[in-house]
Amino acid sequence: MKRKLGRRQLLTGFVALGGMAITAGKAQASLHQPGSDFLHWGNVKEKRLAFRNVHTNERIDARFFGKHGYDDEGLAEINHALRDWRTGDITEVDTDLLNLLVKIRDRLDISANQPFDLICGYRSPITNRRLHERRGRHSGVAVHSQHLLGKATDIAMPGVSLNHLRMAAEFDQQGGVGYYPEDGFIHVDTGPVRSWMG
Repeated sequence: MKRKLGRRQLLTGFVALGGMAITAGKAQASLHQPGSDFLHWGNVKEKRLAFRNVHTNERIDARFFGKHGYDDEGLAEINHALRDWRTGDITEVDTDLLNLLVKIRDRLDISANQPFDLICGYRSPITNRRLHERRGRHSGVAVHSQHLLGKATDIAMPGVSLNHLRMAAEFDQQGGVGYYPEDGFIHVDTGPVRSWMG
């Protein structure tokens, strides 16, 4: 079921959360001004992301942006972490996607070193084709998936309700958000703005 939510509906949803606390490690998840837990050098903010791959249990915590701009070493570490874990294929992950994930995390007031559970990052053409063929056209595996372009992740955050994670992802209207409550994750991409339930 595809639907679009306006900024007013999303803001109303966040306001309705009131003072409800969501514990994620030591952090409380609530509506939050993004960027407050960055390290600052003048006007430059450090950005980092942490992931735990649910299939391999591999963990990373990488700084991808610092006082000199994007950090090639950190980006390479994230590209490797978000690789197609089935084939080992790696692509260059869209930095807009990384920045969007930072916004989502910060909007929920979650510590920068709290890892996202990574269900899927980059998906190679062979993996995408096999998943699409195996599960059929109603599986949620699109033939022209944003995963193929390094512009999508399927994620969850331990200790944070999936619905709150979805609301944080939809707030800035910067791409696609798929909500998969039965499978326990949301899809986030930097393609066209849209939303759906899987």
